[in-house]
Amino acid sequence: MRRFILTGAPGAGKTTVARLLAEAGHTVIAEAATDLIETAQAAGEDAPWERGDFCEQIAALQRDRQLAANALAGPVQFFDRSPVCTLAMARFTEQPVGPVLSAELDRISADGIYDQRVLMLDLLGFITPTAVRRVDLAEARRFEQHHVEAYLQHGFTIERVPAADPATRAARITDLTAKAAHA
Repeated sequence: MRRFILTGAPGAGKTTVARLLAEAGHTVIAEAATDLIETAQAAGEDAPWERGDFCEQIAALQRDRQLAANALAGPVQFFDRSPVCTLAMARFTEQPVGPVLSAELDRISADGIYDQRVLMLDLLGFITPTAVRRVDLAEARRFEQHHVEAYLQHGFTIERVPAADPATRAARITDLTAKAAHA
């Protein structure tokens, strides 16, 4: 089984493209951070990402979801973000890298969990603010650079997925990973 990471800055369209991949029958593992933020906000916490343990919670949920995904069928899985994205978030928000995130980064590296080619969706040139996404375009570009640096530091190669409509991007990702399905 091959596991591909979908990454990019907030507002790059990852989740929309991931949804299209899932609708096409691919196994897609949802983004942990967004789910944690939405749950916290529903409980009345406006900005859970400001908590010092937030990246630790993301890393733990990413680990749990990746391990649960081992039981899912299919030759290819797509993960909407990974622990390397969580490292980028920790650096961007100046949060500490705690023991859970550190251990998860070590585990995914030692065990070769993810394909070394990460699929980075380029920014679309605009940001649509949401309750979860509160960055402007300049901040998103800085956040994207933290992702690039973190992935390169951890030995990944970055396959850029240019800005386009979601269906075109989903087709590009399917083409880029098609050979992995037969490997």
